[in-house]
Amino acid sequence: MNFRSIYAQGFARVAACTGHAAIADPHANAEAVLRQGRRCADEGVAVAVFPELGLCGYSIEDLLLQDVLLDEVEQALATVVAGSTELLPVLVVGAPLRHRNRIYNCAVVVHRGRILGVAPKSYLPNYREFYERRQLAPGDDERGGTIRVGGADVPFGVDLLFAAADVPGLVLHAEICEDMWVPVPPSAEAALAGATVVLNLSGSPITVGRAEDRKLLCRSSSARYLSAYVYAAAGLGESTTDLSWDGQTMIYENGVLLAETERFPLDDRFAVADVDLDLLRQERMRMGTFDDNRRTHADRTRDFRQITFTLDPPTGRDLGLRRRLERFPFVPADAERLAQDCYEAYNIQVAGLQQRLGAIGGPKVVIGVSGGLDSTHALIVAARAMDRAGRPRSDILAFTMPGFATGDHTKNNAHALMKSLGVTAAELDITDTARLMLKEMGHPFGAGEPVYDVTFENVQAGLRTDYLFRLANQRGGIVLGTGDLSELALGWCTYGVGDQMSHYNVNGGVPKTLIQHLIRWVVSSGQFDDETGRTLTAILDTEISPELVPGEELQSTESKIGPYALHDFTLFHVLRYGFRPTKIAFLAWHAWRDVAAGAWPPGFPEEDRKEYDLAEIRQWLEYFCRRFFQFAQFKRSAMPNGPKVSAGGSLSPRGDWRMPSDSSAKAWLRDLERWDPADVEKG
Repeated sequence: MNFRSIYAQGFARVAACTGHAAIADPHANAEAVLRQGRRCADEGVAVAVFPELGLCGYSIEDLLLQDVLLDEVEQALATVVAGSTELLPVLVVGAPLRHRNRIYNCAVVVHRGRILGVAPKSYLPNYREFYERRQLAPGDDERGGTIRVGGADVPFGVDLLFAAADVPGLVLHAEICEDMWVPVPPSAEAALAGATVVLNLSGSPITVGRAEDRKLLCRSSSARYLSAYVYAAAGLGESTTDLSWDGQTMIYENGVLLAETERFPLDDRFAVADVDLDLLRQERMRMGTFDDNRRTHADRTRDFRQITFTLDPPTGRDLGLRRRLERFPFVPADAERLAQDCYEAYNIQVAGLQQRLGAIGGPKVVIGVSGGLDSTHALIVAARAMDRAGRPRSDILAFTMPGFATGDHTKNNAHALMKSLGVTAAELDITDTARLMLKEMGHPFGAGEPVYDVTFENVQAGLRTDYLFRLANQRGGIVLGTGDLSELALGWCTYGVGDQMSHYNVNGGVPKTLIQHLIRWVVSSGQFDDETGRTLTAILDTEISPELVPGEELQSTESKIGPYALHDFTLFHVLRYGFRPTKIAFLAWHAWRDVAAGAWPPGFPEEDRKEYDLAEIRQWLEYFCRRFFQFAQFKRSAMPNGPKVSAGGSLSPRGDWRMPSDSSAKAWLRDLERWDPADVEKG
C-alpha cells in the first residue's frame, strides 16, 4: 500500500466552489467551472460542487423562460462535459433544463466526459423574496425516470446515488438549496439508501443571520445522516436588484466543520477537505438505529438507483491531509470547547460519586493520595462531591503511603493538598510491611539484594490497596479508585489487590491526557481557594511516575511504556472508530510529526511540546496493540463501577467495551507489517 496516500487510507477529497457569476452568460460560467475544476484536479479533489443554477446565474428570474438562455445553457453544459474528459473530479453543476413541458432546477453530475445523471430540485420556495414556482417545476415526484440532455437519455430524479467503484464508501447524492430547509429533506432518504457525501448546490441570498442558519442545518444534517455535507452558495455577480449574496461554502462531516471559505469573496473560492469515509462507515455500523431507520422507510429507500463510475484517484501521490487533526483527541485545542469539556467531565465525575455515596447510605470516602495527577484529581472530585452533598470534607479519609522510592516532592505536595482541602489526612508508611512481606516470600530484596522486579513493585502497590480496603472496613468508608482510562487500556495497573480495584472509580473513564487539563480548569475556574490552586499547579509540574523503584533517577512511566500522548491518540481511534493500526499511524504521523504545525490545547506547557517520527509512532503503536488486544482485557473485565466521561468511549464491560480476555493481537500486528516507516520517511 502507499502509506502516504489519502485515498489508500480511506479518505476522499471534496471541494465546495463559488465564484463570480456571469448573469445570463452560460459560456462564461462554463469556463469558470472548468477553471476551478482544473484547480481542484491539481489538488487531487474527487468531487467539486458548484452553486445553484451556476451555469446561468440564480437571480435571472423570468429570463429562465427564454429559449436563447436555455439553448446556451445546454451548449455551456456540453462545454463542461467535454472539458471534464481529462479531469479527476466529479463536477456537480447547477443548470435549468427543459423536460417534458416544464423547466427544472437541476444538479448535473459530470465526470470524465459524460453526464452521470441529473437531480432536480424537490422543493421550490415561493415565499418572502422567493418566486421560483413562477418559472420552475418541483421535482419531488421525479423518480425512476430519464431526461434527454447532451444528445443522450440520462438518469433523472431525486432517487440517484453516484458511487465510485474504486473508492470504497464514496457515494454521492445531490440536493438543491431549499431541499435542505424542509422537515424531511431528500438527502435524509438518500443517506438511508447509502449516500455518504451529500452535496448542496445553493443560491440562497444573504440576510442578517442566515449564514448561521445554513451552518446549523449543514451541521445537523451531517450529524443526523452520519455523512459529509458539502455546501456551495452563490456569490458575487448575482443580481443585487433586491438582494445580496455572500458565496458561503462549507464542508461538514458527522457534525464537525472540516473547511469553509470567507464570505463575500471577490474572486474564485473553494473550501477543500478530506472526508473520512472509514469514519462514516464505522459510525453507521455502530449505530444500529441508523439501519433500523432505513428499514422503517424501506418503501422509499429501496428503489434508489445507483450509478457507478470509476474515479481513478491519484493513489501514487502524497496529497497531504486536508483536515484538522487533534493531537489529543480527548482534549480539544479550542479554548472554549476545552473549557466546556472540562466543566462537563469534572461534574460528571462529581455527580457520579455523589449519587453513589447517597445510594449506599453516605459512607466516608477512603483514598490514597500520592501527590501525582490521578490521585490528586480523584481527591478534588471527592471534595466537590462532599460540598454538593452538604457534608464536611473531613468525611474524606486521605492517606499518603510512602514506600521505598517515594520522593519528598510528591509526598509534600500530597500533604499540602490534603491540608488545604480540609480532609482528614494521615501518613501510613508501607516500607516496613513491604520489607517483611518480601522477606517472608523469600524475595532477594528481603535478603538485602537490590532486586527491583515486578514482584517488588506489586508488593508495594498491593499493600497500599490492601490497607485502603481494610481502613474502609474499619472506619465505615468505601475506597475511591484513582486509576485512569489510559492505564486500563494498557493494563498498567496492579490487578485485584492493587490500583486496578476499588469500590468506585471516578477516573476510570478519564484518559491520562485529559486529567492535567481538568486540574488546570479546576484552578483557573476557581473551584477551590488560592492555596489549593497553588498546590494543584505544583502537582501539574510533576513527572508521571509510580515511584516504586529506589534510586537517584526518577522512575519515569513514559520512558517504560511510551508517551501517553500517542497511546491516548491510538486508544481514541480504536475505541471510537475501530480504525486499523495503519490508518491510526497515518493520522498520528500527520498530527505529531511537526511540533510547530497545528494547534496545541490552551495552557499546554511549551517545554512539554514534542514531535514524533514515524518509527516512534509505529514502535508505540505496536506496544499498544500487544497490550490492549492480547494482554490487558482481564483487568478491564473486572473493573469497578465508575461513570463514562468521554464521547471517545469507556472500557467498562458493562458499557462501551466487551472483548474476550484471551484474544490475540496477531491481526492488528499483521496490519502494521504492511508498511515500513523507513520507506515512508524516504518518500
